[in-house]
Amino acid sequence: MSGFQKWTVTEPYIDIAGTLLEGPFHDEARNEFRFVDIWEQKLYVLDLAKGPESLKTIDTASPLGVTANIANGGDDHKDQIVVAAKHGYALADRNTGELSYIHKVWDDQKDPEKAHRMRFNDGAVDSHGRFWAGSMNDPKVKKPTSEGVLFRLDPDLQLHRMVEEVSIPNGIGWNPKDDTMYFTDSPTAKIFAFDFDASTGTISNRRVHYDVGEPLEPDGFAIDEEGCIWSAIYGGGKIIRISPEGKLIGEISFPTRNITCPTFVGTELFVTTAKDDVSDDRFPESVRYGGRLYRIDVGVRGKPKNEFRFQK
Repeated sequence: MSGFQKWTVTEPYIDIAGTLLEGPFHDEARNEFRFVDIWEQKLYVLDLAKGPESLKTIDTASPLGVTANIANGGDDHKDQIVVAAKHGYALADRNTGELSYIHKVWDDQKDPEKAHRMRFNDGAVDSHGRFWAGSMNDPKVKKPTSEGVLFRLDPDLQLHRMVEEVSIPNGIGWNPKDDTMYFTDSPTAKIFAFDFDASTGTISNRRVHYDVGEPLEPDGFAIDEEGCIWSAIYGGGKIIRISPEGKLIGEISFPTRNITCPTFVGTELFVTTAKDDVSDDRFPESVRYGGRLYRIDVGVRGKPKNEFRFQK
């Protein structure tokens, strides 16, 4: 691992006017790249062989926070992905965006107001096919408080509450040894680490892995094959690279402030961003370039994504 590295991105890869782009995902088997606009309730799909002109927009009628592939869906789920949506975990049709819930986490009969004021945000699938995803207050309804929860949906569709009192759950992932889980609660400005038992899916020994140390929020992240975290800094116009020891070792600068989430496509990072309505002398192009998709070659590959598994 070399010394401190810097990269600069000056232009978007796809110049769309998104509001809150998130959930980037590389579907290697299909050679597709997808991402969502949580705010506008859209799913975008890109044919990587054809490039930006192939971008397809699918209306989902519900905010999607994050998506994942299904490892063993068979013919029953060949045209579906699994998503964390407004009310919980759902299957989404790849072609139409139609949702069918497999586990709603709030009881909309007993507490309809809570079901209304919450939505899902970021998440990831672990090495045993469990889908971890965090809920939060839906900003369209209520300013985020510590009412959020990090959930884990197992292949048998049993639901577990794993971390309580979360404000804005973001980046989640595991180190290459699969014995440490990282999790971001954005308003704290911290990325936390937990001891992780892959066989059971339990976590323990919560501690701070990295503290941004300034009034900026770490958002989504990607983990590379060297075990480094590439964390999007919302409001900071950058992605930072953090070593397995919790040291800052790299930085990518962007022409817009609100960086939301990166993911790897080979040695490139594809990066989502959010709309920016605030003029800032430090980022003179931010309003113009917010809500776009970017890419940058960083010379290292990402840790492969896991797929959700249904219990057979």
